[in-house]
Amino acid sequence: MRFSGKRFASSSTLTLGLVVVVLAAAGILSSAEDGAVSMISPGSEAGKHWPRWRGPSGQGLVEGSGYPDTWTDQENILWKVDLPGAGNSSPIIWGDRIFLTTAYDNGERRSLLCLRPSDGRLLWETFAPQTSPESTNRKNGYASGTPSTDGERVYAYLGNHGLWSVDFNGKQVWHRGLGELNAYHGTACSPLLYRDSVIIYQDQRSPAHSFLAAFEKNTGKTLWWAGREERVGWGSPVAIRAGDRDEIIVSSQSKVYSYDPKTGKEFWTCGGNLYEVTPTPVAGLGLLFCSSGRAGPTLAIRPGGSGDVTGARIAWQTAKGSPFIPSPLLYGDYLYLVNDMASVASCYEARTGKLMWQGRLGEAQRESFSASPVGVDGKVFITNDAGETFVLKAGPEFQLLRVNRLNARTLASPALVDGRWYFRTDRHLVSIGRPPWPGVARQAGQ
Repeated sequence: MRFSGKRFASSSTLTLGLVVVVLAAAGILSSAEDGAVSMISPGSEAGKHWPRWRGPSGQGLVEGSGYPDTWTDQENILWKVDLPGAGNSSPIIWGDRIFLTTAYDNGERRSLLCLRPSDGRLLWETFAPQTSPESTNRKNGYASGTPSTDGERVYAYLGNHGLWSVDFNGKQVWHRGLGELNAYHGTACSPLLYRDSVIIYQDQRSPAHSFLAAFEKNTGKTLWWAGREERVGWGSPVAIRAGDRDEIIVSSQSKVYSYDPKTGKEFWTCGGNLYEVTPTPVAGLGLLFCSSGRAGPTLAIRPGGSGDVTGARIAWQTAKGSPFIPSPLLYGDYLYLVNDMASVASCYEARTGKLMWQGRLGEAQRESFSASPVGVDGKVFITNDAGETFVLKAGPEFQLLRVNRLNARTLASPALVDGRWYFRTDRHLVSIGRPPWPGVARQAGQ
């Protein structure tokens, strides 16, 4: 059984780490009740930018071509700038603005940075109202939630510092304090923009304080507030279209939940998650894909229905080998997962759960991947915490094309716009693209 650079799944090993439960083999996509299932885009204009974590689709998919698939810490570097403070949130981009959050003084001060995409120059920095920081984990930190934008304002969730709206000039529009949070390992939710609302969820050690809530986008006024029972969860909510209705999905401790985006009322729940859940779901091909736990299961759920749908609507599931931190990537007909407890990538036929391949990504290490995969131009890009990006050919055969090395600690997922990559490392923001002439590598302002 071989890993590095080889496909090693065979008819005798397909069941390794996989239990496929096919409850609706021929009817996964044909049910009139189900209809199509897809992530809800923030709007047609958003598709030209990178307005939220994992881009316009919310699941790491990039349209177009022209993005380099080869780089080093010198090659294809357009610019590299120092970042103040510390954080693991990803950059978002709208037009001529890059936004990302950062934290100072062990989380006591947190801010929103705005930089120029052409050269990385810092345009402004605005600080959120100051308060005492929540407890956190050293790998998580105090600025892990990626902001979102609608092209007019930026929305950031900053744990104890609350939910925050800032305009493109750095002026605060509104701020909502959410009280003192007591979250296991800290906070990490990225705000979801859905129609005229901003939606976040926060599970806490005391389930009496866990919640999913929607706030009016223009004012910060509470639209609805739904209490939750879970204690642990670091993912982000997503909005999907399932048949003829919209659903807000939260994948967290023990269960996946579906809520009515208008009222916060629960539509359905599906059991099968483990205790700790970080990956955010992806959707398509009639299914919702949710991963959980330290190499725990991945569930392929047919949305719709009501109440407890655990038995009736799980189309297939893996027994183990799923991500602990990175989210899944649904690219074409295949679902790609990273077992960050063993540095192994897996590819499944998304409709059926058939294991196509598994492959080792570098040296086997525990908790060595944090960034979520990206699919662009027929390739899958998976970056580990050491800044190594493994470039795989998308499809049913394991083909490792190359490994690109930034030689910097990299926990944040990248942003991609107009042929350029933007990576946040532990100390820098780096722009990667094809230079207009050889040998270009600039610091901001040069």
